[in-house]
Amino acid sequence: MLPPLTLVLGGAASGKSAYAEGMVTAHGGARIYLATAEAHDAEMRAKLERHRARRGRAWRTLEAPRELGPALGQAGPGDIVLLDCATMWLSNHLLAESNLPQAEAALFHALDTCAAPVVVVSNEVGLSVVPDNALARRFQNAQGALNQRLAGRAGLVVHVIAGLPQVLKGVLP
Repeated sequence: MLPPLTLVLGGAASGKSAYAEGMVTAHGGARIYLATAEAHDAEMRAKLERHRARRGRAWRTLEAPRELGPALGQAGPGDIVLLDCATMWLSNHLLAESNLPQAEAALFHALDTCAAPVVVVSNEVGLSVVPDNALARRFQNAQGALNQRLAGRAGLVVHVIAGLPQVLKGVLP
């Protein structure tokens, strides 16, 4: 049984999404994929299509690039939600010049009140170099802070490296 909130962290192309998908599939229940990425170019469209093909048709996909509350509110007690990913959600808000504290408060309220367990995928950005421009540094700092807050609330935190999970907090079901 998964806790109400699970965080799956990893670097780019670490296997974190595939690992989280497997975790959700093993849990049972109706699967909801909460997609935050937006396809602004052909490369991103192809990546999103690969993810859809890997998941198959057993998932209900809800697209919510910034407003996660209404989508999380659709989940019922027999469901399980995969939010993929917090990094794209944060990027969308930064690029839209949103009020980040307000957006994060709404996110955490939606996570706290969601009737289903939620597995959140997020990029670990603290292992890379300090970026050379202000926007990238702002993103790195905001992502690190968001990950820390998510990890603090999560009952299970898993770091995926080269497709291999390392449990940082909690116990795998």
